[in-house]
Amino acid sequence: YHLLVRPGLEIIEACGGLHRFMGWNGPILTDSGGFQVFSLAGLRKIRETGVEFQSHIDGRALFIGPVEAMAAQKTLGSDIAMCFDECPPYPCAAQSACQAVDKTLLWAGLCANQARAPGQLVFGIVQGGEFRELRERCARGLTAIGFDGYAVGGVSVGEPEPVLLQEVEDGVRLLPVDRPRYVMGLGDMWQMAEAVARGVDLFDCVMPTRHARNGSAFTAHGFYPVKAGAAKCDTRPVEAGCGCYCCQTFSRAYIRHLLNVNEILGVRLLTIHNVHRYLETLREMRGAIAAGAFADWRRACAARLRTAASVADA
Repeated sequence: YHLLVRPGLEIIEACGGLHRFMGWNGPILTDSGGFQVFSLAGLRKIRETGVEFQSHIDGRALFIGPVEAMAAQKTLGSDIAMCFDECPPYPCAAQSACQAVDKTLLWAGLCANQARAPGQLVFGIVQGGEFRELRERCARGLTAIGFDGYAVGGVSVGEPEPVLLQEVEDGVRLLPVDRPRYVMGLGDMWQMAEAVARGVDLFDCVMPTRHARNGSAFTAHGFYPVKAGAAKCDTRPVEAGCGCYCCQTFSRAYIRHLLNVNEILGVRLLTIHNVHRYLETLREMRGAIAAGAFADWRRACAARLRTAASVADA
């Protein structure tokens, strides 16, 4: 959705596709716009063929359906394209969640038959809100269509954590074990560990970058507010022992100063650190799985990360 609005598909296509436009040779996954449209609840109308909505930038009328979403992702040339789906809110009545599943399955069938970029994979998305039977029906329906991978959507949209983890479990349980299984929008490190324990392989989330913009860092021992006053004379790195550029080069005091004078470098440095911390946590997780020690790692992770929100001595 965001790339459709700005800079527009024509510009990205003229630049040779998303990889060349960004200068990124690694894998790229693009969402279909379903969740972004969900976030524009006051500006949209859901139809059988797709969603009519207004641009949040200039108010112009737009339409996205399964055909349009797949055509856009083909133009972008991403490595993984997501089916267009309907993401119900939380809380949500069972009837509304059922209607969202019906549309998600209808649209998934259409998405599966659209042209795609060379080598592009397509993932289906399991919806169903907090209702187990709907999650399972959606998973069965998507599996019957057949996709390169599968995602669990509509989680982390305001529901309590026990409900969130149950939604993940219900969504993953019936998905093929020989295909990637991806939870959309889940980024709390402890919740990621719990999702992996339930069979999840992939995640995406804005938490590392959003928290950096708000002046906070993730560490192996919890969450640290660098922008807070406690760091103003602290010459230590954001996280002791961290090998990222931020921690190897700059102090908490300096980064706090940058943040408090609205210097964008402070946000960039914290973003570098937060992304590094997430990658390190995932490496630890993979190593524990390979060593047959994931259960122990999971318990240790809970002890470290399920503590107070702020850890002064991170």
